[in-house]
Amino acid sequence: MTVRFRGVAVGIAIGAVALGAFAAPAATAAPAGPEVPGQSTTDPANWAPADTAAIHPGVVTDTAGGGACTSNFVFTAGDRTFLGQAAHCAGTGQATETDGCDSGTGPVGTPVMIEAADGTQRAGTLAYSSWVTMQQNGESDPDICAYNDFALVEIAPEDVGDVNPSIPFFGGPTGIDTDGLVPGDLVYGYGNSPLRLGISQLSPKAGISALDVGGGRSHEVYTLTPGVPGDSGSAFVDGQGDAIGLLSTLNLAPLPVSNGVSDIAHALDYANANGGLGDIELVLGTEPFTPAPPGVPAGELAGPAGPPVG
Repeated sequence: MTVRFRGVAVGIAIGAVALGAFAAPAATAAPAGPEVPGQSTTDPANWAPADTAAIHPGVVTDTAGGGACTSNFVFTAGDRTFLGQAAHCAGTGQATETDGCDSGTGPVGTPVMIEAADGTQRAGTLAYSSWVTMQQNGESDPDICAYNDFALVEIAPEDVGDVNPSIPFFGGPTGIDTDGLVPGDLVYGYGNSPLRLGISQLSPKAGISALDVGGGRSHEVYTLTPGVPGDSGSAFVDGQGDAIGLLSTLNLAPLPVSNGVSDIAHALDYANANGGLGDIELVLGTEPFTPAPPGVPAGELAGPAGPPVG
């Protein structure tokens, strides 16, 4: 069973899990990936400094009629700039509604409040939703319906000067992963649920891939602490800093307390083919990716299947 967990209204009791005892399945060849989607080569000088930017991956987005979620990456299409979030962040149904082809959702044009890092609120707009698009197109592929969970929030032109595309703490993204993951691959994420009450030390996550499902459209991952309500949509990258996807579900079975990560390469392929926004490109981070930032205790980032850290 899987559930979505936008906002903080979904009550899910998550017990302690001995993630250190998790044994990854034997490695298998990764499924063939989609075509390489666009990666923006925008001059880093055009972005706000990473250490002072008010809008960046990981800021909270609050969609009218949906709930509070965590943004993932920055995207562009022509002269327009977007924050990525999960499509289900605009969901109007129950948390157990996980099929984007028949789940309730707010329309394109829905207001989205961006909770900027400087404490201000910036007005955004839902510009693309995979759920809305799939329903309009009559999509019937069960894997696409189940795992295509991606949306874009357009940033107002007057706020674009306050944007930086780098992921806090880790840096990057450095590109887009199109090869999928194999069991045991390291993954890194950054959640920003309001449930953490602003404690930034709880936002960075390190973990491992357990398996790919849906023909590579979703990655099941274990992190040292699982995503919680409000982390929906948050960014995940691989050990090289390439964008993998965005947090989509909390899985109660068959892998208890794992998270489903919707694949970003597949999601961008679908958006570029059907979204009507033109050529959507991921913006690369201005800061280099590092899986072990200076000054961070190694024990805080030890992956659940990694070696003991003293």
